[in-house]
Amino acid sequence: MLEEEKKEELLALLTGKKYRELKSQLVEMNEVDIASFIEELDSEKTVVVFRMLPKELASEVFACLEVEQQQHIITSITDNELRAIIDDLYVDDAVDMLEELPATIVRRVLQNSSPDTRKLINQFLNYPENSAGSVMTAEYVGLKKNMTVEQAFDYIRKYGVDKETIYTCYVMDEKRRLEGVVTVKDLLMNDYAALMGDIMDPHVIKAYTTEDQEKVVETFNEYNLLSLPVVDGEDRLVGIITVDDVMDVMEQEATEDFEKMAAMLPSEKPYLKTGVFQLARNRIPWLMILMLSSMVTGGILLKYENAFSVIPLLVTFIPMLMDTGGNSGSQASTMIIRGMAVGEVEPADILKVMWKEIRVGMLCGLSLALVNFVRLMIQYPGQVLICLTVVISLFCTVIIAKTIGCVLPIAAKTIHLDPAIMASPMITTIVDACSLMIYFQLACHLLNMKA
Repeated sequence: MLEEEKKEELLALLTGKKYRELKSQLVEMNEVDIASFIEELDSEKTVVVFRMLPKELASEVFACLEVEQQQHIITSITDNELRAIIDDLYVDDAVDMLEELPATIVRRVLQNSSPDTRKLINQFLNYPENSAGSVMTAEYVGLKKNMTVEQAFDYIRKYGVDKETIYTCYVMDEKRRLEGVVTVKDLLMNDYAALMGDIMDPHVIKAYTTEDQEKVVETFNEYNLLSLPVVDGEDRLVGIITVDDVMDVMEQEATEDFEKMAAMLPSEKPYLKTGVFQLARNRIPWLMILMLSSMVTGGILLKYENAFSVIPLLVTFIPMLMDTGGNSGSQASTMIIRGMAVGEVEPADILKVMWKEIRVGMLCGLSLALVNFVRLMIQYPGQVLICLTVVISLFCTVIIAKTIGCVLPIAAKTIHLDPAIMASPMITTIVDACSLMIYFQLACHLLNMKA
């Protein structure tokens, strides 16, 4: 993160039109810090600063800018300047940008790209959204099986400068089918005359172009990878996914899950850049669903209105039961959703998970019931049956809430839905209905009342 003092110093140079001194400072800075400085400038100054950057640095800074700044720069620079930027960008960065830009801007970008770059970009844009193919890059080091170590080093020196990573190299046959992987360490530790086919590791962990990006994240986490090759249906190498791309995907998926867990439709824009109407539109559907589903709770209360008209005291315990049930269910669902996200829990583990959560629910429920029984006996002396009704209901509610909280996310995963939608709001609504039914059924039986 660029320090405030440094930003003020650069801004003073820009305001004072000391461009030569400003440029000398910018070229010594990291591209992320330069992008951070540019994003705080107005439209006119953005283009002025961007144009004073050297060609290679300009492309790196461009990739770090927000879409709004990228769009403004594209519309402000010449075709030749645009062509230089696009051809110098990594393909995955170019694709990420084009997916967010208006169609007219995209058309101009593609028109000013070289034929090879345009072909690659169009190929990437045709992959399914959120697939491995849509986040990969074509800038990798590909070696042939019959190359020697010496030839491999010559190839890396000649072409490696434009690749995203040169540490891991991929070995292919004549038809570009992926056959193995070698690292620079492997090359350094072997004789110059050794062949790639002899020193490569044939056990390659890979992804397919149509594979979901969440599965790619799981693979990176499981095997601690720095890069992952991506192949098509015929095992031909078409690109790689690097760890920086996976970090972007992880942030995107985590944000999406948080929004779903809070009963909102996912939004791709940052909060402060999302309009009020868009935020409302993302929240209203789930609020509507939860509001209508809560009518079930109202129906249960209506069914048992005779019970709490006879003993009004029963009504005062309803909020405690519903809140405790909702909190218990949320605890279980959060743990299971997290476990599935990192690959610790699979749908096949549902019986193990249920048995564990039932035991946890019994311990939690017993602890809460004992504390509440003592409190209620002190607060309402002589009302033993009412106290028993409340604590038994509380005990059962906690167990059921824990069970529902662990089962629903796994059930969602089984039917290919996002487990995050079965988080706090949905589980709370279901548990509320269950806890009320248990409570009033017990009250009717223990207190000899009619529903």
